[in-house]
Amino acid sequence: MRGPRGAAIPCGCVGYTIPPMEDLFTNIQVTKRRANAPLAVRMRPSTLEDFVGQRQAVGEGSWLRRAIEHDTLSSVILYGPAGTGKTTLARIIANSTHAAFVEVSAVTGTVKDLRREVDAAEARLLGSGQRTILFVDEIHRFNRSQQDALLHAVEDRVVVLVGATTENPYFEVNQALISRSRVVELAPLGPDDLKVLVRRAVEAPEGLAGAFVLGDDALDAIVTLSGGDGRAALTSLELASQMALPTGDPAEASADHPLRITRDMVLEANPRRGLAYDKSGDMHYDIISAFIKSMRGSDPDAVLYWLARMIDGGEDPKFIARRIMICASEDVGNADPQALLVAEAAFKAAEVIGYPECRINLAQAATYVALAPKSNAAEAGIDAALAEVRQGPRREVPNYLRDRHRPGSESYGEYLYPHDYPEGWVDQRYLPEGLERGAFYHPSPRGWEAWRIEATARDRGGHKG
Repeated sequence: MRGPRGAAIPCGCVGYTIPPMEDLFTNIQVTKRRANAPLAVRMRPSTLEDFVGQRQAVGEGSWLRRAIEHDTLSSVILYGPAGTGKTTLARIIANSTHAAFVEVSAVTGTVKDLRREVDAAEARLLGSGQRTILFVDEIHRFNRSQQDALLHAVEDRVVVLVGATTENPYFEVNQALISRSRVVELAPLGPDDLKVLVRRAVEAPEGLAGAFVLGDDALDAIVTLSGGDGRAALTSLELASQMALPTGDPAEASADHPLRITRDMVLEANPRRGLAYDKSGDMHYDIISAFIKSMRGSDPDAVLYWLARMIDGGEDPKFIARRIMICASEDVGNADPQALLVAEAAFKAAEVIGYPECRINLAQAATYVALAPKSNAAEAGIDAALAEVRQGPRREVPNYLRDRHRPGSESYGEYLYPHDYPEGWVDQRYLPEGLERGAFYHPSPRGWEAWRIEATARDRGGHKG
């Protein structure tokens, strides 16, 4: 029987409560499902006290922690890489709140599903005053119309939105939703936090229950392989524990006779480390940015590392080569004009050869650009000239520089032909009136560019510019 709000009805036995029959079946199903769930799911904490890491986001005194503890949560977007605790925080909110907690999948959900949940939330609010928290995992996968379907419900607080995304919400989530939500960013877990997670899983009854011994070198290997991803760390532990079983039978391991998990088992269970890389997401832009800045900063080791991350992630080699070509002009320029030719050759190699061999061409070009003397005079100069053209007054071509193939051109004045002079140069104004030499081009004191400026000055008898 059920009492008010579905509560169990006590029987005549003191201290014993007969649970509703459907709850008995539900509990059995949950227990079976949990026993067969992956280790990462079994170890998912249900309270903030058990939550590991993310102190800046959910530590003592943070807005999110206070909102969860006081059950005053307003709409929030949880943003961070995989395995940093976004879904876990949503489950903790579900366990902590008096509000109804519902979930819609951004992968399979439709506008109809969202409207159904919004209508149900409005009925709860008007009928009993109960709030509804709507959890949308991978909210960035919702298209614009699906996100728009949530807008009024969030604005009117018919639902409190908890969105989770691995992509930058400022790019992937409608600005109208962002403006009505708080964005909380979660960072990759640090080594110490990962070690806490793994050690807890080794000992916890719902984890490996003390049936295995994990050496420090094996623990370090798990932490390194996980790359800041808590789920990946627990998955590595689970796979390695299976490697430790002589015949693969879990009954072989127990707390009385624990089996040892070694570093070799961890490495065998994870034959290839896969660092996060999404060719269309934030990681794509972050790593190419680091790659370009490393070339600009003349650090060939950093250049090779970020290049390797992109190659390992399957990045289009032509995309990488195009960025090297841009850097060759933007950051090297005429300090070493050869850099652009090397970069162009690398692009052609990437186009014709492809992976895996073109990795060598890319590495050669990227390290050449990194080691080349640097000048941004070409980029800065054209941008300054464009600003003058777009914002300055109209300036006329000096008459003696104008095209002579028209009637009346004999009155334009004399053009001084540089090749008629011993040094191949003559002092002559080429800029329109109102602009002087040095208005745009400011050569660096490095490389070919500096040498040519000095040589030109000598050729002109000391007249620089």
